[in-house]
Amino acid sequence: MGKMLKKFKSLFDPIDLTKGKIWKVIIAFFVPIVLSMLFQQVYTLTDTIIVGQTLSEQEVAGVSSSSALVWLVLQFGMGCTSGFSVVISERIGAKDLEGARKSYCVQVVLSIFISLTLTIIGFFCIPYMLKMINIVDNPLDPIMKEEYDAAYTYVLIIYMGTLAQVFYNLMVSILRALGDSFAPFLFLVGSTIVNVFLDLLFIIVFKMGVSGSAYATIISQGLAAIAAIIYAYKKYEWLRIRKEDWKFNGSFLLRHLKNGLPMGFQFSILEIGIIIMQGAVNSFDINMDGSLVAGVPAQVGYGAASKIFGFLMAFLNALGTAMLSFISQNYGAGEKERIKKGTIISFILGTSLWAFIVLIGLLSTINGAYLYIFYSASKINPSSIKYGNQYLYVSIPCMFILMLLFLTRNILQGFEKPLFPFLAGIGELTARTLICLFAPALINGGPINSDASTLSYIFVAMADPLAWVAATSIMIIPTIRNCFFKTKEK
Repeated sequence: MGKMLKKFKSLFDPIDLTKGKIWKVIIAFFVPIVLSMLFQQVYTLTDTIIVGQTLSEQEVAGVSSSSALVWLVLQFGMGCTSGFSVVISERIGAKDLEGARKSYCVQVVLSIFISLTLTIIGFFCIPYMLKMINIVDNPLDPIMKEEYDAAYTYVLIIYMGTLAQVFYNLMVSILRALGDSFAPFLFLVGSTIVNVFLDLLFIIVFKMGVSGSAYATIISQGLAAIAAIIYAYKKYEWLRIRKEDWKFNGSFLLRHLKNGLPMGFQFSILEIGIIIMQGAVNSFDINMDGSLVAGVPAQVGYGAASKIFGFLMAFLNALGTAMLSFISQNYGAGEKERIKKGTIISFILGTSLWAFIVLIGLLSTINGAYLYIFYSASKINPSSIKYGNQYLYVSIPCMFILMLLFLTRNILQGFEKPLFPFLAGIGELTARTLICLFAPALINGGPINSDASTLSYIFVAMADPLAWVAATSIMIIPTIRNCFFKTKEK
């Protein structure tokens, strides 16, 4: 029993990514991250499943369609905190604990400012953003009115909890930068359990509807953020902020902004593209007279498909996240040979993960099996299965490109080269926007509505893979150059 307890405690020990066998270190660091991201998907899916099984079709569509708006704001905060963490990770690699602590102090200040700013902007922009995805407040159409009210309520409550969610992601990014990927996993497990309990309590017992789902999300994330802050304070004594740490110069602050803001804008830019894509999908549920198709099959099918896609994508995203800390620590330590070998190993691991994802993803499309995870059988019909499956048939085989995108983006960020990922985000947005706005109508020979051709919808689905190609093509050469030719001793 004592040995088991000792082994369990050792899981909380931070991993020094600058030492040890590279493949073992990467995998040991990667596994808790991928488990965390899978639980993050469970966290998100819980809302969808409970809402999908208990509320009306319009409320389900409102939550599903507005999720892109939620992530538009949250991804900016998450991107900023992820970019900020590069500085503390590089300081850890250089064994500069005082510099790491000052970095932590700067990140706390910036995260508070960013959270409050996002909350205010988000509050005033909700009606306009809902209109962007073809969700409008039409009192004359009860179906459209119900969907709008559900979407507005859900987004508003989530935006009001931005501070809790940004701080949770801040602490996760910092702990991973220190080489600790296991503790964030446990915090997320606990948060997911609390979220499920509160979902059931608020939605089923208290009959709070969509608002219950939103409150469950922000409360559970807030508790996880508090737990992570307490853990970091107790575990890492050197990380405890001192009075003198609040005195930092402008150049140090600017260094964090240089890494954080481009990544925040990049993540939000990607969400803008996804919002435009959601709007294109929603058009297939609108009749020629402007009313909604009963059951909104395109939104139901695409909503479920995008959720299962997000679950599969977590494996590749986790590998990229692991490489961010690996590169930044080794860059700080001047381990250029280790960076070269680690990059090659990450590509091999990514290719193996992609093969696994394709197999699982395509199997899930048989008879639209994945839709029954999220929705009751009464909400599923052949049309919703068709829309969902067509999206997955196009996107899943192309996830090899997405794997390259995650690796190149995080590797360059680890080198403190945020410009290329930022430009890649613009390229991705441009490609996705042009395809969604123009290709379907050109293929259909006219405006998109519920009578549009199948091929026009397939072109909407193709927007993702083509956007990944645009982004990866911008980053692949700088990644090769920095990993294999320009890595300098620090």
